[in-house]
Amino acid sequence: MISAEQINEKTTWQNLTPGCEIYEPGTSRLTKTGEWRVRTPKWIKEKCKQCLLCAPFCPDSSIPVEDGRRGEFDYDHCKGCGICLKACPFDAIEMTDETKDPQTKG
Repeated sequence: MISAEQINEKTTWQNLTPGCEIYEPGTSRLTKTGEWRVRTPKWIKEKCKQCLLCAPFCPDSSIPVEDGRRGEFDYDHCKGCGICLKACPFDAIEMTDETKDPQTKG
């Protein structure tokens, strides 16, 4: 069997595990799931107090934190669930409907 990182459009079914199951850890970064989203969070830096309450609530780890400060959303993996919006006490996150504003898609 081949590793998840080696799977591509030319991989034959004989080289895949039954049910296409992946048994190795740490493969979620290989799958860009952000294209599933219909709503996109927008970070409003001017309102953000860097309390970082949004980051631990994100189920997809799509809010990067480096040196104690949050960065822009990881739109490759954000599914637009809106949990970060609910967690932010400073209204520094707003949601945009992608069908109305496709420019916001990451």
